This record gives sequence, structure tokens and C-alpha cells, in this order.
Amino acid sequence: MFIGREMELDSLNNSYQKPGFQFPVIYGRRRVGKTTLINEFCKNKKTVYFVAVQSTSKENLEILSDQILMTLAPNSPKNPFSSFREAFEYIFEQSKNERIVFVIDEYPYLAGSDNAVSSILQSAIDRHHDNNQLYLILCGSSMSFMETQVLGYESPLYGRRTAQYKILPFDYFDSAKMLQGYTNEEKITLYSITGGVPEYLSRIDGKLTVQENANMLFFDTSGRFFEEPANLLKQELKIPETYNAIIAAIADGCSKLNTIASNVGIETSQCSKMLATLISHGIVKKEHPITESGSRKSIYLLADWMFAFWFRFVKPEISRISAGLGKRVCDQVFSEGIFSHTGRAFEECAASFMWRWQREEKLPISFINIGKWWGNNPMERREEEIDFIAFNGNEAIFGECKWRSTKIGADIFNDLIRRSSLFKEFNSIHYALFSKSGYTDGLVEQSKTNGNIMLFQLDDLFN
Repeated sequence: MFIGREMELDSLNNSYQKPGFQFPVIYGRRRVGKTTLINEFCKNKKTVYFVAVQSTSKENLEILSDQILMTLAPNSPKNPFSSFREAFEYIFEQSKNERIVFVIDEYPYLAGSDNAVSSILQSAIDRHHDNNQLYLILCGSSMSFMETQVLGYESPLYGRRTAQYKILPFDYFDSAKMLQGYTNEEKITLYSITGGVPEYLSRIDGKLTVQENANMLFFDTSGRFFEEPANLLKQELKIPETYNAIIAAIADGCSKLNTIASNVGIETSQCSKMLATLISHGIVKKEHPITESGSRKSIYLLADWMFAFWFRFVKPEISRISAGLGKRVCDQVFSEGIFSHTGRAFEECAASFMWRWQREEKLPISFINIGKWWGNNPMERREEEIDFIAFNGNEAIFGECKWRSTKIGADIFNDLIRRSSLFKEFNSIHYALFSKSGYTDGLVEQSKTNGNIMLFQLDDLFN
């Protein structure tokens, strides 16, 4: 069953209907569902699907030759093409008058086996694209390679692509479609430990509780995710040990560049470059107070919720888990730590919900940006935080998110009003509260008389 990616699939199908050469580039981290999307798109279409391997150019050419001939010349002798140039020329010739989809999956492996492949492909595109019906898809999991060596200005293929799709993990809403049978609270918790990665979501056993799934997947040495983040770092990055230490420092609460560098024991310049690499892989994000573009108050946080869960709860307990005490560790996590972890993810879910409601034109303003704010309150001489501000010009929505077992009362709302008064640039202000456990009768009554308050229950996020 194909779930999510409707926008990307519709876009691919729309471009397929256009005459002439098309060249979309699809990339994203491993396990995120790129191949599933491409396979769904390729259904009922004449397709040459080639998956490159991390091997020699000779072996890749042999595999490519087999795939081309199996689809386009099934009755011919299966002799490999003499070169990639000959293989590309053949497929372009075959698609002069017929729409053919040609997928090169794991393109970084192919380019790594032969440094000239990108130039050879560029030459073929330039010769044939004006009178051709080829639908060429390049796909890759190495984010840095795809962005620099395929889409980047220095790449021979620069300017040839007709579309590009950076495939991200599911948000909480699409993740929930893979979590049938769980309550909405459980769906948010499962999202917070899988990060919305489709392959990880597919490992959730619907017959088990959330905690039983976590114990089976993370806190058992044979579990699917017991070493997953560490293995991904080894596959994608050089000196993974240092990257491990950087991520661990952020998971432990370090958020400023100099603090992270000091904790890891490296120079800030090196740390800055490595953080940029982790950002490009979608593991870390750099944030500043949302209304202060270019602010020097930037901080680094983990963008991947599964990495955040693993580095906070699993990595420090590797020894105990390896000693057979994983269930005890898991019990402790779910009795002490999971609530705060899921609460932080809930804030992201609320922001995602706001974008969705804006697309459906259900909000009182049309905002251009949304995010967390923090800064100094000069009147009270203390630091303040606001879970999110969504704004456009002089209009804004101030938001508060509470993942707790008690109802939100008027005191929470009044405190949000107080903090919003720090912003004199907004003269049209609305408020949005998100609560796991609902609201007191007093606040509900207040919202009925005050038209600028929106109260969202947990279930509202899934409607």
C-alpha cells in the first residue's frame, strides 16, 4: 500500500505527460522512501530501472547493460555494451519516438566507479534532449554528493535537470497513516522515536504496545535499531567517531557552537564544518529566534527525532543493554524520559499542523514563517521563550504547546499574552494553544468571548 508522497507523485506524473525530454533528480537520506516513490511512479510505464552498486565500473556496466537489453531488446543476445557512452546512446536512440523511463538509482555509486560518467551523461543529454522522449531519473542517498556533484554549479550535469525532489521523512500526519490501531497520543510518541522515516515506521508491530516496540527495536542487541544511527554515520561520513561525539553533545543539551566544540574536544572551525555536514544530512538543524533573521543567537538542535531518541536514551546505556538489561533500561526511559522527548516533538507537530491549516485556508492570517523564539525580557530582566510565532508583516499568531497530563488553564494563556507584548511590531495578534489533555472550563469560556484564541486538542491534529 502506497502512503504519502502524493504531491511528489502527482508532480512526477504531470511532468511525464509533458512531451520531450524530462530529467528529475530525486534524493534524500537512506530509508526515507525514495525507491518506493519511484516504483509507484513507474507502474504501468515502460521502464529501465538500474540500481548501481558500490563496485567497479565494469560490474556496473554489465548490470546496466542487462537492464537495458532486458527491457528494450528482450530477444537480443545479452552482450554488455562496450562503454557507458554506448549504453546511454542506445537508450536515447530507443526513446526518440517513445516515452521511456530510465532510472539510475544510487547514482553516487555509479559516478564513484567511473569519474567520467557524469560528463558522458551530460554529453548525451546535450546531443539528444531537443528531439527525445526519454524520462531520465537520477536518484541518490548521498545528500552531499547529489547536491554538489549533480545539482551543484561545478557539476557537468548542472542546469540539465528539469525538476528536483528532496525527499524528507514523513511528518506526524503522514506517519500516522502507517500506525493504524494506535491512539493519537501513541502515534505522536511513535513519530518521536522513528522520526517519520517510512522504513522505520514499517517495523512497528501493531500487535505490540509502544513500549514493547521500543524495547524490541532499540533496547535489545538483536533489535533493528540498536545500532542504526551509528551504522548510518559509518556509511555516510568520514571520521564517524567525531560526528558521533558531536551528536551526543547536542543530545546531552549542548546547543552553542563553542560549547559543542569544547565538549567534543575539537576546534570551533572544524566543529562548524562538521555541523554543516550533519545539517546537509538532515540530522542537525541550526535555529535562531524566528523573528531575528541573521541573529548571532543561533543554536544547534537535533533535527532527526530517531537520532535524538537513540543518542539520548540508547547510546549511554549500550553497556547495560549488552549485558541483557535492555528491558530494565526501556522501563526506565518510559517512566522518566519519554514524556519530555515526545513533548519537544509535539511542538514540531503543532507547527506542521499550522502549515497544513494554512494550506486549507483555515487560519485568521496567512503567515510566511513559523518557528520558536527566545530572548531577553528587558523589563523583567529574564530570558523568555515562545513555542512558536507564525507571522507575516504586522500580523502574528503566538503559540504554546503543552504535552502534559493536566489541562491548560487561563494562567498559561495569560502568560502567553504577557510574552507576546514584547513584540511591538505586531498590531494584529492571535493565539493558538495546543494541549494533549485539553483545557479548563474557564479557558474554554474565555475563548468563546475572545475571538483571537484558538484552542486545539490532540485529536484536532489528525482531522
